[in-house]
Amino acid sequence: MASRIEDFAVIGNCETMALVGRNGSIDWLCLPRFDSAACFTALLGSRDNGRWLIAPTATEATSTRRYRGNSLVLETTFETKTGSVQIVDALSRRDGVTDLVRVVKGLSGSVEMQTEIVLRFDYGRTIPWASRNEDGRLEFVSGPDRIILDSSVPLRGQDMRTIGRFDIRAGEEHCFAMSWTLSFRPLPDALDPKRVPQLEQNAWEEWASRFKPVATWSGPVIRSLLTLKALTHRETGGIVAAATTSLPELIGGPRNWDYRFCWLRDATFTIYALINGGFLEEARQWRDWLLRAVAGDPDNLQIMYGVGGERRLTEYEIPWLAGYEGSTPVRIGNHASTQLQLDVFGELLDTLYVARKAGLSPDEATWPVERALVNHLAKVRNQPDSGIWEVRGAKRHFTHSKVMTWVAFDRAIRMIEEFGVEGPADEWRHVRDDIHRQVCEHGYNRDLGSFVQSYGSSVLDASLLLLPLVGFLPPDDPRVIGTVRMVEQRLMRHGLLLRYEDGRGSDDLPAGQGVFLACSFWLVDSYVLLGRQDDARDLFERLLTLCNDVGLLAEEYDVGSARQVGNFPQAFSHLALINSAYNLVKHRGPAKDRSK
Repeated sequence: MASRIEDFAVIGNCETMALVGRNGSIDWLCLPRFDSAACFTALLGSRDNGRWLIAPTATEATSTRRYRGNSLVLETTFETKTGSVQIVDALSRRDGVTDLVRVVKGLSGSVEMQTEIVLRFDYGRTIPWASRNEDGRLEFVSGPDRIILDSSVPLRGQDMRTIGRFDIRAGEEHCFAMSWTLSFRPLPDALDPKRVPQLEQNAWEEWASRFKPVATWSGPVIRSLLTLKALTHRETGGIVAAATTSLPELIGGPRNWDYRFCWLRDATFTIYALINGGFLEEARQWRDWLLRAVAGDPDNLQIMYGVGGERRLTEYEIPWLAGYEGSTPVRIGNHASTQLQLDVFGELLDTLYVARKAGLSPDEATWPVERALVNHLAKVRNQPDSGIWEVRGAKRHFTHSKVMTWVAFDRAIRMIEEFGVEGPADEWRHVRDDIHRQVCEHGYNRDLGSFVQSYGSSVLDASLLLLPLVGFLPPDDPRVIGTVRMVEQRLMRHGLLLRYEDGRGSDDLPAGQGVFLACSFWLVDSYVLLGRQDDARDLFERLLTLCNDVGLLAEEYDVGSARQVGNFPQAFSHLALINSAYNLVKHRGPAKDRSK
C-alpha cells in the first residue's frame, strides 16, 4: 500500500531532494538535480521502480521522527517488542558528487533490521550493471550515471535487488553511504558517513541563525524557510515549486503535473518571505536568477523556467509507471511553460520593485530589461490568457491576470518616481488607469457585489483575494469587502478555500480539486487587511494543523479523506504560510508594505 503524501519527510542538499517515508523507505530521489531523472521512483509506481528501505523486520514496529534542530537531517526512531533503533538520514554534496548517508543506531535491546536497495535509473525503467570495484564498494552503472554504495554490513544481490539483514544492539552503529557521480569521471573517494549528519546539521543551523523570530509561530515559519532553502539550487539561485512530479490533485485523477521547475508567479511571495525572514542574500540570488531567466526578447517571456533558467520544458508521459495510487498519467516536463499568462508580468515587476525597496541594488542591466517587458505588455495586455491556474482549455480575460497587468505598470511608474530611473511615466499612467477602469467595469459583477473570475462571468475565484493585497483597491472598498464575503460563501469547504468554483453551486468539490492551501493563507492576509484579526488568527492556526508531523505541506488538502494531495513539499504553500505569519504579527498585509 502506498504511503500517504504526509507520511513523507524530505532531506536535501540544495541540489536535489529525497522523500523518506515513515516506514524507512526512500521512495523518490532525482540525481543530481531536482529536475534530473529519478533513480528511486517507487513514489509513482512500485518498489520495482526503485527505492531504498532500511527498517526493522518486525511488522508491528512503530515509528516517530523529527528533524535535528533547524536542519534537513532527519531522525526516524522505530520501536519494536525487542528494542528500539534510530535511522539518521542526510543528503550532502562534494564537487561533482551527491552523497546520501544513512546511519543506523541501536538505542535499546536488540532489533533485527533489513535493507533493500532497488536502483532504477531513468524514472524506474533502467536496471544498472552491478559490480564490485577494487576497494570493495558496490558500483552500479547505467550510461552517464554511476552509484557507489558503501556499507558496514554485508549485502548481496537477489532478483535485481541489493539486500541485507543485520541485528543491532544498544550502542552499536551501522553506516550506509550512496554516492552518485558521472560514470566517466574518476571514482569518488570514500567518505566517513558517521561525520556527515553532524556536518550537515551544523551547516543548516548556521544558515538558520539569521532567522528573524515571529511571535508564537517561529517553529513552523523557520521550518518553512528551511524547506524553501532546500528547494533552492545552491549555484543558480532558482527555486523549484516542488521536489516531485505527478502527485495528483485528486487521488486517481489525471491532474498530475511536473512541478520541478521555477515559476515566475512565485517570485513576489518568495521575495517577501525571504526578506521577512531575514535572508537578504537568498532574496538577491532569487532576484538575479529571475533577471537571467527572463533576459532576451520580451516576446519570449515564459511563465516558468528550468533550475538553471532553461526554456525548453517539453512535456511527455511515462507509460511504465502506474502513478501514485493509480493516478495517471505520469508527466515529465510541463506544457504550461508555453502558455500566455499575463499575470507573470505583474509578479515580475512587483518582485523587482520590492527588491529595490528592500535595498537590493540592481545592476545597470536591470531597468532596461524591466522597461522592455513593460513596453511589450502594453502591446499584449488586452489579449485573453490561460490565467493563474494555467487552464488548458480556451483562453479568457481573467480578472486576476488583468489586475496583475495593472500591477506591472504601477510598479514601473513607482520605480521611475522613487528611484529616478528613466521611462515614459505619463504614458504608463494612462495605460494603468485604463486597465483599472476596465477591470472595475468588466471584472466586477454588480448582482453578486463581487469581482469574478473572468470578464462577464459569475464564477468566484480565490485569486480575487489578491486585489487588495497588491494595492489595486483599498481593503475597505465595498467591492473588496463584497468579494471576500462571496469567496467565503461559495469557495469555502470545511473552513478552507477552493481555488475556484465550477458553477454548479454544489457543496461537492469541483472535479479534480482539493482545497488549495495557499488560497486559505491569502484569506488570512485579507482578514488582516480588513481588521478581522481573530478570524485571521483562527484560520492560520487551523492551517498549521494541516502540516504533517515534521512541518511540511503539499499543494492541496483533500477535506473528505483528510489527507494532503498534490506535489510535495510545495513552495507556494510554505511561502504563503511564512508571509501570513509575518502579516499577522505586524497587523498589516503586503499592500501596506507596497504603498508609497
